[in-house]
This record gives sequence, structure tokens and C-alpha cells, in this order.
Amino acid sequence: MSKQDWRQSASGAVVPIVIVALWQASAMLGWVNPQVLPSPFAVVHKWIEYLLPLTAYDPSAQSWLGWALSGELLGDTFSSMYRVIVGFAIGAGLALPLGLLMGSSQRMYAWFNPLMQVLRPIPPIAYIPLAILWFGLGNAPAVFLIALGAFFPVLVNTIAGVRQVDGIYIRAARNLGVSQRTMFVRVMLPAAVPYILSGVRIGIGTAFIVVIVSEMIAVNNGLGFRILEAREYFWSDKIIAGMISIGLLGLIIDVGMNKLNNHLLRWHRGLEN
Repeated sequence: MSKQDWRQSASGAVVPIVIVALWQASAMLGWVNPQVLPSPFAVVHKWIEYLLPLTAYDPSAQSWLGWALSGELLGDTFSSMYRVIVGFAIGAGLALPLGLLMGSSQRMYAWFNPLMQVLRPIPPIAYIPLAILWFGLGNAPAVFLIALGAFFPVLVNTIAGVRQVDGIYIRAARNLGVSQRTMFVRVMLPAAVPYILSGVRIGIGTAFIVVIVSEMIAVNNGLGFRILEAREYFWSDKIIAGMISIGLLGLIIDVGMNKLNNHLLRWHRGLEN
């Protein structure tokens, strides 16, 4: 990590640190009801309890690591990530080839675009009653909703990427006498990659939003379910701990996607190793 990266990270940490400091000061001065908004220390304490059961600290336990890995937070995180990965893979796997076809073929675009424009504004949350009727409870309706959430960002960006390829590339390829297949594989598809990766990044973010909502409705584990459970028992600290966990996961995923984009698009941006 370069000095510039460290400076950027430090600069980005200033605002969160100030907010947490003000939050803690307000809690210590009694300006807020701890039942409604617990202090940062209380949230961190609950987050640790959520991550590692209290029995993990029992010296008589045979394996501290074994108890740690049985933590509620780790299990919920795994359940949520499993649904996100499966749902996103299905949604993006369907959207990518359809987007490539619609972007490269005016006939396919004319056939499918009206239907897509009708379905696209409908939020995945609106499908919850149908998802439960069709699939019951459990992972299936959650995966279905996540796939819907990921489908349209990938589709729209893929279509835009293929349709907005610079005309000079296409004319140059035609002058060289390339076939339509070669034109698509060697010219249009590489030029559309930046748009496709942007759609993938947006689609993953949308999938993560949808998984939390779906877990509050259709399943009995995961980060969304645990937040809803904490609300029923007025555990504000656990609600915020769950929200922080979601934010950290989202940050990790976004940083990973950004690094992947930079790696794959070095040729496009002129980046050096």
C-alpha cells in the first residue's frame, strides 16, 4: 500500500471518527436515551458478543477457536453471503447473455426491450408475496429476489456498453474484413467490458440490499433476520451491530470489486502494474 493510499485512507477515516466521538459524547452526557441509541462502546461490546459467544472465553472450553467459529454473527454472515452469491450468479448469468444479444442485435432489442422496461421499475420487494407463494419459505424466495435485484443493473449496463462502442473501432474492423462473430468477440465485447463491470458492481450492491430485506421476511437466519429479531426485543445495540456488520461486508465487497476492475481494465485506463 503506497503512501498516497495511506493518506487517502486516513483522510476518509476523519469524518467517521468525528461522528463516533460526538455520538459517544452525547451518550455520556445523557443527551440520548440508551434504549433508543446506545453508545458506541455498548454497540462494540454487543458486536463482540454477537461475533464470539461468551462461552468462547471459558478457559475450560476444549477449543476457543471451535467456539469462536460457532459464533452467531459468523453463521449469519455466511448465510447472507451464500444467498447473495447464488442469487447474484443466477441474476447476472441470465442478464449478461441477454444484454449482449439485445445490445448487438436491433431485432432482439425490439423484441425484449418493451418487456424489460415494464419489469425494470418494479422493485424486488414487490415480488415478496409472489416469491413466498411460489417458493414457500427458506433460501429459495430469498435467492429469487436477489436474482431479480441483480438482473437489471447488469442487463442495462451490458446493453449500454455494447450499443455505445466507438464507431471508429467498428469501421476499422469492417475495413479489415472481419466476420460478424469476430467483430462481436474481438471488438464489441472488449469495448463493453467497462460498462459490464460497472453493472456487476451495482448489481452486487443491489443484491446485498435485497438479501437483508428478504431475510426479514422469508428465512430464519442471516443478518437481516437477526436485525428484525433484535428489534422485537428492543436490542438497539444488536440492531446497530448488525448494521455495522452489513456496512463492513459491503465495504469489503466494494473494495474487492474496485481492485478487480482496476486489474481487468488496465488496458482501458492505461494503468501500470
